Amino acid sequence: MDQDSHCTAERELLEAANKTATFSTTSPSDEEQNQPKAEISCQVGKENLENGELKDSNASLSPNSSMTTKELQEYWKNEKRQCRQVKLLFEIPSTRIVEHHLSKYVMYKIIILQTGSFDSNKSIIERRYSDFEKLHRNLMEEFNEEMEEVTFPKKTLTGNFTEEVINERKLAFKDYLRLIYSIKYIRRSKKFIDFLTKPELQEAYGCLRGGQYTKALEILLEVVGLQERLTRGNPFSVVPTLCAIVVCQKDLENPASAFEYGEKALSRLHVHTSHKYYIPLLETMITLAYELGKDFLSLQEKLEEWKAKKDPIRVFTLKELAVREYVK
Repeated sequence: MDQDSHCTAERELLEAANKTATFSTTSPSDEEQNQPKAEISCQVGKENLENGELKDSNASLSPNSSMTTKELQEYWKNEKRQCRQVKLLFEIPSTRIVEHHLSKYVMYKIIILQTGSFDSNKSIIERRYSDFEKLHRNLMEEFNEEMEEVTFPKKTLTGNFTEEVINERKLAFKDYLRLIYSIKYIRRSKKFIDFLTKPELQEAYGCLRGGQYTKALEILLEVVGLQERLTRGNPFSVVPTLCAIVVCQKDLENPASAFEYGEKALSRLHVHTSHKYYIPLLETMITLAYELGKDFLSLQEKLEEWKAKKDPIRVFTLKELAVREYVK
């Protein structure tokens, strides 16, 4: 999610919590022009909370809000973190040559880092020349105008495995990723996100379908952080991955961890109850909460509320939904 979008959400929240502060709502079309205003609103909100100006929840929250003061403060802290502009850096420190019976190719190790001291996590993936070539071809089809100034390293008939050519391509691919990521519409596109995450997700779901839950979980935990960074503007897109983690943790008899990731997924769906994962996730969370001795009545109420509003339909279990992901 863009810095401006997070700040807009924060302004709306602060309007309900602090009647003395007034912020203007920024439409998506004005986000580039109104960026300074969004930054100012974040700072004002920060000062208000630091000065203890957040009033008692009964007096300051709107009639439609059920948040307590503590919950509101915690929510604001999370939103404040999102106000920081997220940027990713790409490094290609090494390569390896892969030889099969009829093929030989170079795998480029890509390290993806998030800027800022608040997050030191990194993601590591590997891609070959043909993967980059396919990405470039797909981006040219959809973003021809934006890609006009982007150059792609040409394929050579000989010398592909010499140290000189490999080093040149390492630098070229690093610059290529940096440049296309700097283009807003491209870095948000499904084609770019798929390039960075889909091969690992396909492998993970293949392991899940084969009952290899430990291996699937290992891959999913590696990729989910990168996926979240890449899809901040679309919080629903990471829900299937979080739910797959829940399935793996549950089948590995780690109910506490399964519940933790289930809460993350459910928080992204609380205003999107029509999502296909919502009810299966809710049912799984009720089972986990009961097993862990946690409050499951509130979850049960949400489930009953949904059933009262919807006509009875066939609902898959969470595991059934998970195994259907990335089926060719």
